[in-house]
Amino acid sequence: MTSTTPTTPWAGTATEALPGDGYAGTLVGRVWLPEAHGPSPVLVTNEGVFDLSHRFATVSALTEQAQPAVAAREAARDGARLGGFDEIYANTTTATRDRSQPWLLAPVDLQVLKAAGVTFAVSMIERVIEERVRGDAEAAARMRESILAEIGTDLREVRPGSEAAIALKEYLVGEGLWSQYLEVGIGPDAEIFTKGPSLSAMGTAVQVGVLSTSQWNNPEPEVALIVDSAGRIVGATLGNDVNLRDVEGRSALLLPKAKDNNASCALGPLIRLFDDGFDLDAVRSMTVTLEITGDDGFRLDGSSEMAQISRDPLELVGQLLGSHHQYPDGAVLMLGTMFAPIVDRDEPERGFTHKTGDIVRISSARLGSLVNQVEQSERCEPWQFGIGALMANLARRQLL
Repeated sequence: MTSTTPTTPWAGTATEALPGDGYAGTLVGRVWLPEAHGPSPVLVTNEGVFDLSHRFATVSALTEQAQPAVAAREAARDGARLGGFDEIYANTTTATRDRSQPWLLAPVDLQVLKAAGVTFAVSMIERVIEERVRGDAEAAARMRESILAEIGTDLREVRPGSEAAIALKEYLVGEGLWSQYLEVGIGPDAEIFTKGPSLSAMGTAVQVGVLSTSQWNNPEPEVALIVDSAGRIVGATLGNDVNLRDVEGRSALLLPKAKDNNASCALGPLIRLFDDGFDLDAVRSMTVTLEITGDDGFRLDGSSEMAQISRDPLELVGQLLGSHHQYPDGAVLMLGTMFAPIVDRDEPERGFTHKTGDIVRISSARLGSLVNQVEQSERCEPWQFGIGALMANLARRQLL
């Protein structure tokens, strides 16, 4: 298997999965090792994929180091070479996988999976629409036009919690347009929620899930920060915060059901650790692109510019973790998206929703491409390897 002849064409090639500068960054991931019956943290380089588990049993442990990028490269010097990235990537897709050979996993493990919502103006307006129409796509199209006529879309200069934000909120309340989403969009407190349990994230080149009962749903292409237990941002990856819009639109209290289902969170393909060539300013200037292609010939392209985020990543991390809340194994924080799919797919004013078989590719020049195929959550591979299984596996391997 090579990067130019992948086993599954929809997953693309290993070269496409990598950042635009290839192996120049410090790229860390996780690989399932069949002979060990468990996962290992790895460093991905142009010379191959190197096992780091002899030094760091988990990615979480690696990110707790003073200089994770330096620590990863030092550990790789005497780590076993597991193969080339091209062959491991080609073996990742479930349907064609040779289970006697290594494959990629989501690049995080013990970190809690968190996400920030309503961090972009367009996203905020879409949440207002969802709440008011209670999941009705046709009513959403009519209300969207009305709201945009009233308040416009350019809220980029309004900082949450500022005097300008307070004035905007008062105006919207006066117009009868206040909602919980506007409160977290322009108020002092960010919306930060648990996307899923530790170890439940899917990686690249595998399926992501939406509930079979959902009739209105979409991907959310996002940058995800890797945060250590002290609140230090040490790297970034790409994420897909799969969302059931009809479920959340019925009630904000249904957010857990809309967000946390089998295979509903994808991260990857790799973590790019901060080093001399990649830092938080690079994250702040990123553009994340989205490409959706369906078996029905449908295609949708979108993008999300991090420069337009309403709350700086440091502020969001500060609201996630501090004296008010600790995460001893670190956290992943998905930063939200400005992408709001309003393009009609089938019927006028019915908007966009996923269909089984859709291919979702989320890309950034600095982080590579995360690609997944949409399936019903109930039909996706069940999540069975949790924290207990991981600890037992690492103990058998004498890595603890």
